Amino acid sequence: MKKTLLTLCLLSSGIPLSHASETYVTDPNHTFARFSYSHLGYSTQLSRFDKVSGTITLDTVAHTGSADITIDPRSVSTGSDHLNEHLQEADFFDTEKFPTAHFQGNHMKFNGTIPTEIDGDLTIKGITHPVALSITSFKCMPHPMLHKDACGADATTVVKRSDYNMSKYVPYVGDEVTITVSVEAIKQ
Repeated sequence: MKKTLLTLCLLSSGIPLSHASETYVTDPNHTFARFSYSHLGYSTQLSRFDKVSGTITLDTVAHTGSADITIDPRSVSTGSDHLNEHLQEADFFDTEKFPTAHFQGNHMKFNGTIPTEIDGDLTIKGITHPVALSITSFKCMPHPMLHKDACGADATTVVKRSDYNMSKYVPYVGDEVTITVSVEAIKQ
């Protein structure tokens, strides 16, 4: 009886019930990485990268998961063409030498069947540092238009851009950058 009740609860939550890892591929139209930072102490600036791709594996029963996410820094969108170009220069992303940024997460933490954090390595400009992304929302359910299983999440971390050799204008432009990756991914 208890097992049937647990199964019904999990089914109604939309969480996959398989005991094997399932692979999801990010939806390029609904997966973005945003970043925000203090500008001269006046305001918090918010920008995003328009091209983010990757795969996520997930086993909510075994409490395991991973993420392999690639960001194209050339797709930066700040609202200013001049700033977009400036951020691609050597003082910042140096996209001529480093056309991608990459997150490889291999350790996922769970609260019950819900992932709450993923630990991994973030590489920007060829420099890699460990980061922990806090998963602030998570949901799996059948996609209403594609008629396939899909999952979505928001994951956030804070890094210092100086750790990635991008310290120009510090401290006037904040060193701490909040990165939020909003992911929608389709089961393969």
